[in-house]
Amino acid sequence: MSGVQQFTVTASDGDQRLDRWFKRRFPHLTHGRLEKLLRKGEVRVDGKRAKAADRLEAGMVVRVPPLGDANEPRPDMDLPSAPKPISAKDAEALRKAVLFKDADVIVLNKPAGLAVQGGTGLDTNIDAMLDALQFDAPERPRLVHRLDRDTSGCLVLARSQAAARKLADAFKHKTARKVYWAITVGAPKMNEGKIDAPLAKQSVAAVGRRSAERVQIDEDEGKHAVTYYAVVERAHDKAAWLALMPLTGRTHQLRAHCVALGTPILGDGKYAGAKAYFARESLDNQLHLHARSIRIPHPTRGIINVTAPLPPHMQKTWKFFEFSNEPDHDPFAGLEF
Repeated sequence: MSGVQQFTVTASDGDQRLDRWFKRRFPHLTHGRLEKLLRKGEVRVDGKRAKAADRLEAGMVVRVPPLGDANEPRPDMDLPSAPKPISAKDAEALRKAVLFKDADVIVLNKPAGLAVQGGTGLDTNIDAMLDALQFDAPERPRLVHRLDRDTSGCLVLARSQAAARKLADAFKHKTARKVYWAITVGAPKMNEGKIDAPLAKQSVAAVGRRSAERVQIDEDEGKHAVTYYAVVERAHDKAAWLALMPLTGRTHQLRAHCVALGTPILGDGKYAGAKAYFARESLDNQLHLHARSIRIPHPTRGIINVTAPLPPHMQKTWKFFEFSNEPDHDPFAGLEF
Protein backbone atom coordinates (compact mmCIF):
# COMPACT_ATOMS: atom_id res chain seq x y z
CA MET A 1 0.00 0.00 0.00
CA SER A 2 2.74 2.43 -1.01
CA GLY A 3 0.84 4.51 -3.61
CA VAL A 4 -1.64 7.35 -3.43
CA GLN A 5 -5.03 6.25 -2.09
CA GLN A 6 -8.48 7.78 -2.46
CA PHE A 7 -10.99 7.30 0.37
CA THR A 8 -14.69 8.13 0.03
CA VAL A 9 -16.16 9.34 3.32
CA THR A 10 -19.34 7.47 4.21
CA ALA A 11 -22.14 8.63 6.50
CA SER A 12 -20.67 6.72 9.45
CA ASP A 13 -17.28 8.41 8.96
CA GLY A 14 -18.64 11.89 8.35
CA ASP A 15 -19.05 14.84 10.71
CA GLN A 16 -15.56 14.62 12.19
CA ARG A 17 -12.33 16.58 11.92
CA LEU A 18 -9.85 15.56 9.26
CA ASP A 19 -7.06 14.97 11.79
CA ARG A 20 -9.29 12.67 13.85
CA TRP A 21 -10.21 10.75 10.71
CA PHE A 22 -6.48 10.25 10.05
CA LYS A 23 -5.85 9.21 13.65
CA ARG A 24 -8.50 6.53 13.41
CA ARG A 25 -7.34 5.14 10.07
CA PHE A 26 -3.59 5.69 10.38
CA PRO A 27 -2.67 5.53 14.08
CA HIS A 28 1.06 5.32 13.25
CA LEU A 29 1.00 8.70 11.50
CA THR A 30 2.15 11.43 13.89
CA HIS A 31 0.27 14.72 14.10
CA GLY A 32 3.44 16.59 13.17
CA ARG A 33 3.87 14.61 9.96
CA LEU A 34 0.21 15.05 9.09
CA GLU A 35 0.54 18.81 9.49
CA LYS A 36 3.57 18.77 7.18
CA LEU A 37 1.65 16.80 4.54
CA LEU A 38 -1.23 19.26 4.81
CA ARG A 39 1.10 22.27 4.45
CA LYS A 40 2.66 20.76 1.33
CA GLY A 41 -0.79 20.09 -0.15
CA GLU A 42 -0.21 16.35 -0.39
CA VAL A 43 -3.43 15.61 1.52
CA ARG A 44 -6.46 16.91 -0.31
CA VAL A 45 -10.21 16.76 0.21
CA ASP A 46 -12.28 16.82 -2.96
CA GLY A 47 -9.14 17.90 -4.80
CA LYS A 48 -8.56 20.97 -2.60
CA ARG A 49 -5.99 21.76 0.06
CA ALA A 50 -7.20 21.02 3.57
CA LYS A 51 -6.49 21.81 7.20
CA ALA A 52 -6.42 19.49 10.20
CA ALA A 53 -9.54 21.08 11.69
CA ASP A 54 -11.61 20.83 8.50
CA ARG A 55 -14.74 18.76 9.01
CA LEU A 56 -15.48 15.87 6.71
CA GLU A 57 -18.91 15.15 5.27
CA ALA A 58 -20.28 12.01 3.65
CA GLY A 59 -19.35 11.80 0.00
CA MET A 60 -16.12 13.77 0.28
CA VAL A 61 -13.02 12.11 -1.18
CA VAL A 62 -9.77 12.24 0.81
CA ARG A 63 -6.49 11.92 -1.09
CA VAL A 64 -3.87 10.18 1.04
CA PRO A 65 -0.24 10.27 -0.22
CA PRO A 66 2.23 7.41 0.31
CA LEU A 67 2.88 7.16 4.05
CA GLY A 68 5.60 4.50 4.25
CA ASP A 69 5.73 2.82 7.66
CA ALA A 70 2.94 5.07 8.93
CA ASN A 71 0.63 3.39 6.42
CA GLU A 72 0.57 0.22 8.54
CA PRO A 73 -3.08 -0.41 9.37
CA ARG A 74 -4.46 -0.87 12.83
CA PRO A 75 -4.79 -4.65 13.41
CA ASP A 76 -8.55 -4.46 13.96
CA MET A 77 -9.31 -2.28 10.97
CA ASP A 78 -9.60 -2.95 7.27
CA LEU A 79 -7.97 -0.34 5.04
CA PRO A 80 -8.10 0.02 1.29
CA SER A 81 -5.31 -1.47 -0.75
CA ALA A 82 -4.30 -0.09 -4.12
CA PRO A 83 -7.18 -0.88 -6.49
CA LYS A 84 -6.73 -2.84 -9.69
CA PRO A 85 -7.85 -1.10 -12.89
CA ILE A 86 -11.46 -2.02 -13.57
CA SER A 87 -11.99 -4.29 -16.56
CA ALA A 88 -14.57 -3.58 -19.24
CA LYS A 89 -16.41 -6.73 -18.17
CA ASP A 90 -16.58 -5.66 -14.49
CA ALA A 91 -17.62 -2.14 -15.45
CA GLU A 92 -20.48 -3.48 -17.57
CA ALA A 93 -21.59 -5.86 -14.80
CA LEU A 94 -21.67 -2.96 -12.34
CA ARG A 95 -23.73 -0.83 -14.71
CA LYS A 96 -26.19 -3.71 -15.17
CA ALA A 97 -26.65 -3.81 -11.38
CA VAL A 98 -28.16 -0.29 -11.38
CA LEU A 99 -31.75 -0.38 -10.13
CA PHE A 100 -32.42 3.36 -10.13
CA LYS A 101 -30.65 6.36 -11.66
CA ASP A 102 -31.44 10.03 -12.07
CA ALA A 103 -29.42 13.23 -11.99
CA ASP A 104 -28.79 12.99 -8.23
CA VAL A 105 -28.92 9.36 -7.11
CA ILE A 106 -27.95 5.85 -8.14
CA VAL A 107 -29.19 2.73 -6.35
CA LEU A 108 -27.28 -0.49 -7.01
CA ASN A 109 -28.19 -4.10 -6.38
CA LYS A 110 -24.84 -4.92 -4.77
CA PRO A 111 -23.73 -8.49 -5.43
CA ALA A 112 -22.95 -10.72 -2.46
CA GLY A 113 -19.21 -11.12 -2.00
CA LEU A 114 -18.24 -7.73 -3.44
CA ALA A 115 -16.85 -5.31 -0.85
CA VAL A 116 -18.16 -1.75 -0.78
CA GLN A 117 -14.79 -0.31 0.25
CA GLY A 118 -11.33 -1.81 0.19
CA GLY A 119 -9.68 -3.62 3.05
CA THR A 120 -6.65 -5.70 3.81
CA GLY A 121 -6.22 -8.05 0.87
CA LEU A 122 -9.21 -6.53 -0.98
CA ASP A 123 -8.24 -4.83 -4.21
CA THR A 124 -11.64 -5.18 -5.87
CA ASN A 125 -14.41 -3.07 -4.37
CA ILE A 126 -17.21 -0.76 -5.42
CA ASP A 127 -15.44 2.39 -4.19
CA ALA A 128 -12.56 1.66 -6.57
CA MET A 129 -14.98 1.01 -9.46
CA LEU A 130 -17.15 4.11 -9.21
CA ASP A 131 -15.73 5.67 -12.38
CA ALA A 132 -17.79 3.07 -14.26
CA LEU A 133 -20.95 4.66 -12.80
CA GLN A 134 -20.22 8.29 -13.60
CA PHE A 135 -22.25 8.12 -16.84
CA ASP A 136 -22.97 11.71 -17.94
CA ALA A 137 -22.48 13.37 -14.54
CA PRO A 138 -19.71 15.95 -14.01
CA GLU A 139 -18.69 14.29 -10.73
CA ARG A 140 -17.71 10.76 -9.79
CA PRO A 141 -20.48 9.14 -7.69
CA ARG A 142 -19.98 8.94 -3.93
CA LEU A 143 -20.84 6.35 -1.30
CA VAL A 144 -23.19 7.49 1.46
CA HIS A 145 -23.53 4.22 3.39
CA ARG A 146 -22.16 0.69 3.40
CA LEU A 147 -23.23 -2.94 3.28
CA ASP A 148 -21.21 -5.89 4.54
CA ARG A 149 -19.17 -7.61 1.87
CA ASP A 150 -21.37 -10.74 1.96
CA THR A 151 -24.66 -8.83 2.12
CA SER A 152 -26.40 -8.16 -1.19
CA GLY A 153 -29.00 -5.61 -2.15
CA CYS A 154 -29.79 -1.90 -2.24
CA LEU A 155 -26.76 0.39 -2.03
CA VAL A 156 -27.29 4.14 -2.44
CA LEU A 157 -24.79 6.39 -4.24
CA ALA A 158 -24.87 10.17 -4.59
CA ARG A 159 -23.97 11.74 -7.94
CA SER A 160 -22.77 15.03 -6.40
CA GLN A 161 -21.47 16.35 -3.12
CA ALA A 162 -24.71 18.26 -2.55
CA ALA A 163 -26.75 15.09 -2.99
CA ALA A 164 -24.35 13.18 -0.72
CA ARG A 165 -24.92 15.61 2.13
CA LYS A 166 -28.69 15.32 1.92
CA LEU A 167 -28.69 11.54 1.58
CA ALA A 168 -26.25 11.22 4.50
CA ASP A 169 -28.59 13.35 6.59
CA ALA A 170 -31.42 10.91 5.81
CA PHE A 171 -29.37 8.02 7.17
CA LYS A 172 -28.16 10.06 10.14
CA HIS A 173 -31.64 11.28 11.12
CA LYS A 174 -33.28 7.91 10.41
CA THR A 175 -35.62 9.08 7.68
CA ALA A 176 -34.34 6.29 5.43
CA ARG A 177 -36.42 3.10 5.77
CA LYS A 178 -34.35 -0.02 5.06
CA VAL A 179 -35.85 -3.51 4.97
CA TYR A 180 -33.69 -6.63 4.78
CA TRP A 181 -34.65 -10.22 4.06
CA ALA A 182 -32.89 -13.14 5.73
CA ILE A 183 -33.18 -16.86 6.20
CA THR A 184 -32.48 -17.94 9.76
CA VAL A 185 -31.48 -21.31 11.15
CA GLY A 186 -34.35 -21.97 13.52
CA ALA A 187 -37.47 -19.86 13.82
CA PRO A 188 -38.23 -17.16 16.44
CA LYS A 189 -40.95 -18.04 18.93
CA MET A 190 -42.78 -14.77 18.34
CA ASN A 191 -43.95 -13.77 14.88
CA GLU A 192 -42.75 -10.21 15.33
CA GLY A 193 -40.83 -8.16 17.82
CA LYS A 194 -38.20 -5.59 18.64
CA ILE A 195 -34.58 -6.35 19.46
CA ASP A 196 -33.08 -3.61 21.61
CA ALA A 197 -29.51 -4.69 22.39
CA PRO A 198 -26.54 -2.28 22.48
CA LEU A 199 -23.51 -3.31 20.46
CA ALA A 200 -19.81 -2.73 21.02
CA LYS A 201 -16.83 -3.70 18.92
CA GLN A 202 -14.87 -6.58 20.36
CA SER A 203 -11.30 -5.91 21.34
CA VAL A 204 -8.42 -7.12 19.19
CA ALA A 205 -7.43 -9.52 21.99
CA ALA A 206 -10.92 -11.02 22.00
CA VAL A 207 -11.10 -11.77 18.30
CA GLY A 208 -7.44 -12.21 17.37
CA ARG A 209 -5.21 -9.83 15.42
CA ARG A 210 -6.00 -11.52 12.11
CA SER A 211 -9.74 -11.65 12.62
CA ALA A 212 -12.09 -9.28 10.86
CA GLU A 213 -14.11 -6.78 12.85
CA ARG A 214 -16.79 -8.21 15.15
CA VAL A 215 -19.34 -6.79 17.55
CA GLN A 216 -20.97 -8.12 20.69
CA ILE A 217 -23.88 -7.16 22.92
CA ASP A 218 -22.56 -4.97 25.71
CA GLU A 219 -25.06 -3.37 28.09
CA ASP A 220 -22.38 -1.16 29.67
CA GLU A 221 -20.23 0.05 26.77
CA GLY A 222 -22.37 -0.74 23.73
CA LYS A 223 -23.99 1.80 21.43
CA HIS A 224 -27.77 1.94 21.12
CA ALA A 225 -28.96 -0.58 18.51
CA VAL A 226 -32.58 -1.42 17.65
CA THR A 227 -34.00 -3.81 15.06
CA TYR A 228 -37.62 -4.71 14.32
CA TYR A 229 -38.25 -8.18 12.91
CA ALA A 230 -41.21 -10.06 11.48
CA VAL A 231 -41.51 -13.72 10.49
CA VAL A 232 -42.87 -13.82 6.93
CA GLU A 233 -42.91 -17.62 6.58
CA ARG A 234 -41.72 -20.61 8.60
CA ALA A 235 -40.31 -23.98 7.63
CA HIS A 236 -41.73 -25.50 10.81
CA ASP A 237 -39.13 -24.79 13.51
CA LYS A 238 -36.16 -25.49 11.23
CA ALA A 239 -35.89 -22.17 9.42
CA ALA A 240 -37.65 -18.87 8.89
CA TRP A 241 -37.87 -16.10 6.35
CA LEU A 242 -37.41 -12.90 8.34
CA ALA A 243 -38.02 -9.31 7.37
CA LEU A 244 -35.68 -7.05 9.34
CA MET A 245 -35.83 -3.29 9.74
CA PRO A 246 -32.91 -1.66 11.58
CA LEU A 247 -33.58 1.69 13.20
CA THR A 248 -29.88 2.20 13.83
CA GLY A 249 -26.93 1.41 11.60
CA ARG A 250 -24.35 -0.35 13.72
CA THR A 251 -21.69 -2.61 12.26
CA HIS A 252 -23.06 -6.15 11.77
CA GLN A 253 -26.20 -5.13 13.68
CA LEU A 254 -28.62 -7.54 12.02
CA ARG A 255 -26.20 -10.46 12.25
CA ALA A 256 -25.55 -9.92 15.97
CA HIS A 257 -29.22 -9.28 16.73
CA CYS A 258 -30.35 -12.46 14.97
CA VAL A 259 -27.87 -14.43 17.08
CA ALA A 260 -29.28 -12.71 20.18
CA LEU A 261 -32.74 -13.83 19.05
CA GLY A 262 -31.47 -17.42 19.04
CA THR A 263 -31.86 -17.74 15.26
CA PRO A 264 -28.60 -16.95 13.43
CA ILE A 265 -28.68 -15.98 9.77
CA LEU A 266 -27.98 -18.92 7.47
CA GLY A 267 -24.32 -18.87 6.43
CA ASP A 268 -23.18 -16.54 9.22
CA GLY A 269 -20.40 -18.72 10.59
CA LYS A 270 -18.58 -15.62 11.80
CA TYR A 271 -21.18 -15.05 14.51
CA ALA A 272 -22.71 -18.48 15.03
CA GLY A 273 -20.11 -21.02 13.93
CA ALA A 274 -21.55 -24.43 12.98
CA LYS A 275 -24.99 -23.36 14.24
CA ALA A 276 -25.35 -21.13 11.17
CA TYR A 277 -25.49 -24.03 8.71
CA PHE A 278 -27.79 -26.83 7.60
CA ALA A 279 -26.30 -30.25 6.93
CA ARG A 280 -27.82 -30.38 3.44
CA GLU A 281 -25.77 -30.50 0.28
CA SER A 282 -28.67 -29.01 -1.66
CA LEU A 283 -28.45 -25.70 0.24
CA ASP A 284 -25.94 -22.95 -0.46
CA ASN A 285 -24.33 -21.84 2.78
CA GLN A 286 -23.44 -18.30 1.71
CA LEU A 287 -24.70 -15.56 4.02
CA HIS A 288 -28.46 -15.20 3.48
CA LEU A 289 -28.88 -11.49 4.18
CA HIS A 290 -30.22 -9.16 1.51
CA ALA A 291 -31.00 -5.42 1.60
CA ARG A 292 -34.37 -5.93 -0.04
CA SER A 293 -35.67 -2.37 -0.21
CA ILE A 294 -34.92 1.20 0.66
CA ARG A 295 -37.22 4.17 0.96
CA ILE A 296 -35.38 7.47 1.30
CA PRO A 297 -36.13 11.17 0.69
CA HIS A 298 -34.79 12.32 -2.66
CA PRO A 299 -32.19 15.11 -2.37
CA THR A 300 -34.38 17.51 -4.34
CA ARG A 301 -37.89 16.08 -4.63
CA GLY A 302 -40.21 13.37 -3.39
CA ILE A 303 -39.27 9.91 -2.21
CA ILE A 304 -37.11 7.17 -3.72
CA ASN A 305 -38.51 3.67 -3.19
CA VAL A 306 -36.40 0.86 -4.65
CA THR A 307 -36.58 -2.94 -4.36
CA ALA A 308 -33.71 -5.31 -5.18
CA PRO A 309 -34.32 -8.86 -6.47
CA LEU A 310 -32.81 -11.72 -4.50
CA PRO A 311 -29.36 -12.99 -5.46
CA PRO A 312 -29.14 -16.48 -7.03
CA HIS A 313 -28.09 -18.33 -3.88
CA MET A 314 -31.06 -16.93 -1.95
CA GLN A 315 -33.48 -17.65 -4.81
CA LYS A 316 -32.35 -21.26 -4.62
CA THR A 317 -33.06 -21.41 -0.87
CA TRP A 318 -36.49 -19.78 -1.30
CA LYS A 319 -37.31 -22.50 -3.80
CA PHE A 320 -36.02 -25.25 -1.51
CA PHE A 321 -38.28 -24.16 1.35
CA GLU A 322 -41.14 -23.37 -1.05
CA PHE A 323 -41.43 -19.84 0.28
CA SER A 324 -43.55 -17.39 -1.71
CA ASN A 325 -41.91 -14.63 -3.73
CA GLU A 326 -43.50 -11.76 -1.83
CA PRO A 327 -45.08 -11.21 1.61
CA ASP A 328 -48.87 -10.93 1.46
CA HIS A 329 -48.62 -7.65 3.40
CA ASP A 330 -46.07 -5.10 4.57
CA PRO A 331 -44.83 -6.57 7.90
CA PHE A 332 -43.91 -3.11 9.17
CA ALA A 333 -46.97 -1.17 7.97
CA GLY A 334 -48.15 1.32 10.54
CA LEU A 335 -45.04 0.95 12.69
CA GLU A 336 -44.28 4.15 14.57
CA PHE A 337 -40.75 4.94 15.74
